[in-house]
Amino acid sequence: MIFQSTKTASLKANLEDAIFNSLPADNGLYMPEYIRQISPDFLENIENKTFKEIAVEVADTLFEGEITRSKIENIIEQAYDFEAPAVGITSEDYVLELFHGPSMAFKDFGARFMAALMSYFLLRSSREIKILVATSGDTGGAVAQGFYKVPGISVTILYPSGKVSDIQEKQLTTLGHNVTALEVDGTFDDCQRLVKEAFLDQELNAKFNLASANSINIARLIPQSFYFFSAYAQLKKLGKPIVFSVPSGNFGNISAGLLAYKMGLPVEQFVASTNLNNAVPRYLESGTYDPRPSIETVSNAMDVGSPSNFVRFTRFFGDDWNSVTEKISGFFFDNFQTQEAMREIYKNHGYVMCPHTAVAYLGLKAYREKNTSDFTGVFLSTAHPAKFSELVEQTLEESIEIPERLKSLLEIEKVSIKMKPDFSAFKNFLLS
Repeated sequence: MIFQSTKTASLKANLEDAIFNSLPADNGLYMPEYIRQISPDFLENIENKTFKEIAVEVADTLFEGEITRSKIENIIEQAYDFEAPAVGITSEDYVLELFHGPSMAFKDFGARFMAALMSYFLLRSSREIKILVATSGDTGGAVAQGFYKVPGISVTILYPSGKVSDIQEKQLTTLGHNVTALEVDGTFDDCQRLVKEAFLDQELNAKFNLASANSINIARLIPQSFYFFSAYAQLKKLGKPIVFSVPSGNFGNISAGLLAYKMGLPVEQFVASTNLNNAVPRYLESGTYDPRPSIETVSNAMDVGSPSNFVRFTRFFGDDWNSVTEKISGFFFDNFQTQEAMREIYKNHGYVMCPHTAVAYLGLKAYREKNTSDFTGVFLSTAHPAKFSELVEQTLEESIEIPERLKSLLEIEKVSIKMKPDFSAFKNFLLS
């Protein structure tokens, strides 16, 4: 599988180099040089396949023999002891639950796969790597869990101080061992900028083998495409076109869905659903991309003012705005609308949503109001509501059950290193 930079097409990398280098030298992002199509015969019988069987077929199609199918099966077996069920809310709409992994967030699908894939390559090369990752909430916990005690890998996680939930913070600050948490006095955009600058710094790259576990790394998008195929497999029997509503912050999740679509997955429409950090819905409306500083909202994991994956988002369509808007609709919602949706679904269906899931639900609802065609709607639930228990309980005026694996974290003291959003300070920390 060959990748090329979104800035300079002549800058190419194979799978191993793209995963470990994370970013091309020109500060672009890696995209597949071309995208292989999933077998039509496989799609014809996909409803009879398990999640793991689907994941193996998708990965094997993309990797083009760079890793043997038997090794891919081993990687998938190592990564996944959980699935992504599509749960019916109404006769027309389903929620795709992506929170059944160890950190109870959708990032587990990418982090666990990356850890298994990197381990495969590290065993062959006997090298060591340092992973740098910025998080607005769920990425950090998933990466911490996925790479915890993995030989040959150390992890440094940057997160914005005071802008993640208590449970999210505990998930990334309580493991120790090969996982270090930096509490940055700034926003997620600051954390993301520090990580990107590190990858372009010659001195750091001369000393360390740096890699990223953010969605800037193409190895995050590949496994996230698995659950779009899985959702289709579960709902194919309904015989209707499928519309996916994806809660979007850094736009890696919806980019993974677009990868699945470009491989041949039948998708009627994607809905990019955001909070007030709405650079992409505004682009879809006007054709002008105008990123702005991030705004703090109740759906904090989506508080991204300048989404890194925007360039991939448009590149799938040759950067042609008309082509993008034919397949993708965009909507954005404020805190009041988000919490009202949480109350509506709980009152009418007894289903508890996290605020990010509520934004996805609202996007699907808005799209359905504008389109009278008959389709099956799928909105993605990216995190277990207990990860935002204080907000959820306040919104619903009900106590919710907190799974034991999350509850036990609250009793452990966090360990973090406070840092200003200054690259020289970050660089000195890494060098020391």
